[in-house]
Amino acid sequence: MSPLNSWIRRLPVWVVYLLGVLPAPWLFYLGLIGDLGADPVKAIEHRYGELALQLVIAGLAITPLRRHLGLNLMKFRRAIGLLCFFYVSCHLLVWLVLDVQILNQILTDILKRPYITLGMLSFIAMVPLAVTSNNASVRGLGRRWQRLHRLTYLAAVLGGLHYVLLAKGFQVAPLIYLGMILCLMLIRVGGVLIDWFWLVLDAVRCALVRRLS
Repeated sequence: MSPLNSWIRRLPVWVVYLLGVLPAPWLFYLGLIGDLGADPVKAIEHRYGELALQLVIAGLAITPLRRHLGLNLMKFRRAIGLLCFFYVSCHLLVWLVLDVQILNQILTDILKRPYITLGMLSFIAMVPLAVTSNNASVRGLGRRWQRLHRLTYLAAVLGGLHYVLLAKGFQVAPLIYLGMILCLMLIRVGGVLIDWFWLVLDAVRCALVRRLS
């Protein structure tokens, strides 16, 4: 894994941003020329949302990959998070501007359709994450920055549920996405609990050593 990590360290972050953004205009172009089926607006809307979920999963996987496989992608975590917000925003804009378009209908759908309600809540949870994804916010917020960015887990679960409820009939893909999100969260929580266990055990050991000495 060391040669791969060495290559990753030399890879500029801007490359991830560039490659991550490219599918957005390409999908929009395919929709304009009629290569996305009979309903290109729905197709673009769906593709943007799916890309956002894929980036959510990629972001959640970074810590487990480093902890369990030694693959260090931490330098790209911010880029992946911002790209995720970018695609969620594109997904939302296509729905607002190209799909529904009528303000009263938009408000009605948000209030009465559970999958849209969950999607909007997921987007709202992501806004402060995107706004504070900069070095100045990290320095200014201190430990509060880490607590704030736990909203990532809420946004991820809400996004996964949004996709499951959106699907018509029984579809495997949305369940796979939600399952991956939940599994990665369990791995992350399990790792934290194991770290706490060893910290407590070490503290107990040190206390016993001091008492016996």
